[in-house]
Amino acid sequence: MEASLPELLFVYNANAGALNGLLDTLHKTLSPSTYACSLCAVTYGAARMRPEWREFLQSLPVSATFLHRNELAQQHPSLLAHALPAVFYRATSAAPWQSFLTAAELQRISLAALMQLVQKRLATIRAEAIQQ
Repeated sequence: MEASLPELLFVYNANAGALNGLLDTLHKTLSPSTYACSLCAVTYGAARMRPEWREFLQSLPVSATFLHRNELAQQHPSLLAHALPAVFYRATSAAPWQSFLTAAELQRISLAALMQLVQKRLATIRAEAIQQ
């Protein structure tokens, strides 16, 4: 059986759906300082994922999954106690999700700083796994 890749689960502080996406785009454009999802704000332009973010994700040694707030409630209700946006990590598909990046850490972060922080955290996890 093939070993599964470690996983990152990115959860937006926004709901899924075309109408919600349109409203979020308008909110980000007209009043970015009051937009509730800092993860959306730095990883997406007006309507699409930023190309440099997409390339970064493809270069990572983990699989990345993205959920919206309402999808999290359906798929992983045990994670609802965490403030959003947030990022979670698990080493295998059988392992429990662990906090990887908190809402506080994602507040007012730039895309470059987010990419650097993800790389740093993954390196720390790899180093700890090697030591065990």
